[in-house]
Amino acid sequence: MPRGSASRGSELWRQNNSETQFVVCINNEDDPASLEVRKIYRIIPDNRAAEHQFIRVIDESGEDYLYPAAYFVYIELPKAVEAVFA
Repeated sequence: MPRGSASRGSELWRQNNSETQFVVCINNEDDPASLEVRKIYRIIPDNRAAEHQFIRVIDESGEDYLYPAAYFVYIELPKAVEAVFA
C-alpha cells in the first residue's frame, strides 16, 4: 500500500536507465516520520509504481514503500558518493 497521497506531475523515473538512481526528498508533509526532507534516497526499481507516478524507496522505518514521485527530485551523484550507498 502506498504511503502519502496520490500526486500528479513529476516525471523523474527513467525506466530505461539501468544505473542506480537516487532522489532527494523535498516533501514529507503526509508522513514526516517516514521521510526526511533533504535526505538522499536510493530508488528501488518498480515499473508498475512508476506508471502511476510513484517511486519505491526504503524509508526511515527500514522498509520499502511507495511514495508520490512529486515528493522527490532525481539527482546524479558522483561515483565516490554512490559507493557509500552500495
